[in-house]
Parts: sequence; structure tokens; C-alpha cells
Amino acid sequence: MKSFLLFSFLFTSVIVYAQVPEDALRYSFYPQNGTARNMAIGGAMGSLGGDVTATFVNPAGLGLYRTNEFVITPSFILNNNKANFRDTESKNKKNAFGLGTTGWVFGHTNNNNPKNSSAFSIAFVQSANFNNITKYNGLNDYSSFGEQFAEEFAKSGLTIDEVLNTNSPYPYTSAPALYTYLIDTVTVNGIVQVKAAPEYILDAGQALSQQMLKTTKGGLYDFAVGYAYNSGDKLYIGASIDIPLVNYESNTVFTESDTSSNNANHFNKFEYTDNFKTKGTGLNAKLGIIYKPKEFIRLGLAIHTPTWMFLTDTRTTTLTTQVENPVQTFSVSSQTFTNNQPGEAKYIQRTPFKAIISGAYVFREISDVTKQKGFISADIEYVHHKGGRFNSDNETVTDNEKNYYKALNNVVKTDYKGNFNFRLGGELKFNIIMARLGFAYYGNPYKDAGYKANRMLMSGGLGYRNKGFFVDLTYVYAITKDVSFPYRLQDRANTYASLKENRSNVVATLGLKF
Repeated sequence: MKSFLLFSFLFTSVIVYAQVPEDALRYSFYPQNGTARNMAIGGAMGSLGGDVTATFVNPAGLGLYRTNEFVITPSFILNNNKANFRDTESKNKKNAFGLGTTGWVFGHTNNNNPKNSSAFSIAFVQSANFNNITKYNGLNDYSSFGEQFAEEFAKSGLTIDEVLNTNSPYPYTSAPALYTYLIDTVTVNGIVQVKAAPEYILDAGQALSQQMLKTTKGGLYDFAVGYAYNSGDKLYIGASIDIPLVNYESNTVFTESDTSSNNANHFNKFEYTDNFKTKGTGLNAKLGIIYKPKEFIRLGLAIHTPTWMFLTDTRTTTLTTQVENPVQTFSVSSQTFTNNQPGEAKYIQRTPFKAIISGAYVFREISDVTKQKGFISADIEYVHHKGGRFNSDNETVTDNEKNYYKALNNVVKTDYKGNFNFRLGGELKFNIIMARLGFAYYGNPYKDAGYKANRMLMSGGLGYRNKGFFVDLTYVYAITKDVSFPYRLQDRANTYASLKENRSNVVATLGLKF
């Protein structure tokens, strides 16, 4: 399995910067969210329009509005997760409330030319819901979490005193590991080496018991305004300005312990706790066009610019190590090395751009509304995951910062790739009742095919519309495969867990046309 080629520099730089390659995917590798109608058809909204969710997909679709509309979309999410780590399977559950597209659309018809119209929207959506739990455990006779700290310190060229000072360059990693004797120097054949205490168990051919528990919460929220113009019921052009709001929190607890009965191998167990928060805001634009070559055919194209997000990370870690012979317990917080304050990093993250091409076949309207009518719609979306970038947001940027972010960006370019996502859906109308089905597939963003990652969504729903009032109800079943790295080493393939998340999402939209 391919390792992260340039990650070695990330461990030999000033690790007060907390960004890691996974941050590049957090704000780009997630399924589309929207109203219950949009979710029921798999999110295939690129050429369809007539839904406030078009603000976030293809704003040209707002041009189909000729009246005003208000919608609100609550949802409830049920997560059932499985993880396989070192041939051991773990299960856990996490439920949460969510919010689909909610907002207003104001349509206006040109009195002088009824075939021309325009529409303006104000909308809000929770694009990504981070409320989840990832848990796995297993026996590992190959590597230790503590080895990454030993590698970092060994390559730093610094002394123990330099790392343990109150302004340590490694407040979350080598400094607490040295302080608690999780790592230490040892002389072997006259050569001074840096060794992690758990390595003595591995050297003896024994296994370590490892457990990872990561709890995340928060979300990525998007507030947008959109505008579209309809020319002759033939050509629709639209644009929107989107302000994403980021609120992400994670609590990670990693535990490693000795499984042998030897009380003289220097190590019993350690627990590493990492409390991490990201908050910030950003800006992007979406441009779109829909063309109707025939009354019943719609073709769409939308471009989403990269999002420039101005983010602030805060981080506090705690490490507790229990050594043997004699038995002693040492504990320290990262705040010991950050002036008794949580560590903070300010930076700019640029997310990948997206492009969507789409088509829809709309069953033609007839005078007898009791006859079946509806549509079939499909989207193909390209996301340039390898285009994610990080840069410092400090007024004065040090050479260490420049080198750190350069190395991090190289890791993103090396390990991620652009991928295609596919969405397909349809609707049939039975007078005032609608039935809908949808499917979506989100491809693997990792360049290494060995990392199995994708998302597949299957959905269905019903809608009711009568006298300007409508209710939509949808059920979405999503299967997500991904990988999780509990730690990374520089010179060997990294051990990781294979994740499978089964998510059920119940979405309801209440709306009123006026």
C-alpha cells in the first residue's frame, strides 16, 4: 500500500500547524443535500430547476420560477458504522438532526413579454453534517502510535531540552511524548537512538492492543443568494454567491497497551486525547445555464468556483503514559508547551472547483392533469479533489510555515485525484400526489486504488401539492466506504482501518407558494 510520500516533512516541521491531508476532503467529499424533493431524485437537479436547491447546484434553475415560494426542510439522520482494523470489526451508532435547503424564492414575470421572467433566492442549507462516531480496535504486532513521535524527534536535530521548553515546536507530539517517557533516548552499541516505549513489546514479537475512538460534531453550512433570468422559456442563465460557515469539532482518544505478561518491558499503556475545533467562513460563486432545445428536453451546465475559507483551528491534547519497572504514571497537557492556552492556527483553505453537466426529459403537460406526467433527470459532476490548497493567514509568515504548507499541498496533489459523481432520478405525478426515486454514486477521491472509498445513495419519496401548499417526504439510504489512518510513519506502509457507514436520512419539506 502506498504511503503518503511527502508526509515526512510534515513530521519534521513545526507541528503547531494542525492541518492534515484529510482536511482537504472534509469540505469536498460529501453528498449533495437539499429539499426532500431534490433528495428523493438523487440530487439530480443540474438541469431540472424549479426548486430552491438550484441555488446551490445550478442557479439557472431558479429561472423556472414565476411565483414566490417559501420552504423549510428539517431532517433526521441515523448513522450505523462498521470499521475493520487489523482483522477486527467494530460497530457503533450515532443519530443527529440536520437541515436541508430552507429559504425563499421570489419570481417575477415580465408583463410586456410573458415568456421572459426572473427570480431571486435567499437560501440556507447544511451541506455536510459532521455528527458521527468512528471507533475501531485490534491487535497490532507491526507498529505503534508512539513511533511517529520518535521519528519526529529523531529527525528534528533538537535536544530534549529544546523540545520540552515552554514554546516547544512540537507541543502536541514529541514534547508530551518526551515528558511522559513514551519516547526516550537509548544507547545501542554506542549509538544514541530515539525509541518509543511500545517498541520493546514489538521487538519481543508481541502485539499491542490499540483502540481509536473519534467523536465529531458540527457541520458545513451554506448561506447563498441567487439570481436567474429566463429568456423566452428557452434559455435560463443564473448565478449565486455562497458564504459557507464552518463549525467542526472532534474529540479523538487513542489507547495503546501491552498484551504480554512481561512486567519488565518498560511499557504498560498510554492514552492520547486530542480536542480539535475548526471555525471560519468563506466565499464562492456558482454560475449556470439551462437550455431547452425542445419543450420537453433541458440541458444544463454549472461551474462552482473554489471556495476560499478563512479558518481558525484550536487544539489541546493530553497524553498519559504508564511505564513499568518500576510502575509510574506521567501525564501532561499540550498547554504546558503553549503558554497555558489552547494552540491556535489561522490559515486559508481553498476547496476544489466543481463542474456539472446534466440533462432532463420532462413529460409534456396536457390539459387533463389526472394523466401521469413527470420527468427523468441525470447529472454528471466532476470534483477536482487534488486542487485543494492550504496557506497561512498570519500577517507575518515564517519560513517554517511556508515550507509546512508547501509540503502539505504536495501531499494533497500526490494522494488525491479528481473524481466523477453521478446522480439519476425521476418523478411521476398522479394528480396532486407525486412519487419519486433516485440514485447517486460518488467516486473514489484517492489516487491509490487500494484505498477503497466511495458513496452510494438510494432514495425514494412522495410529494403532495394542492392550492399553493406542498409537503414532500423522502427517505435516503447511503452507503459510504472510506479509510481512517490512526497515525502515520515515514518509512513504512501505514496501517489503517476500512470504514463502512450506513446512513439513513429522513427528510421532510414544507412549502408555500404565494
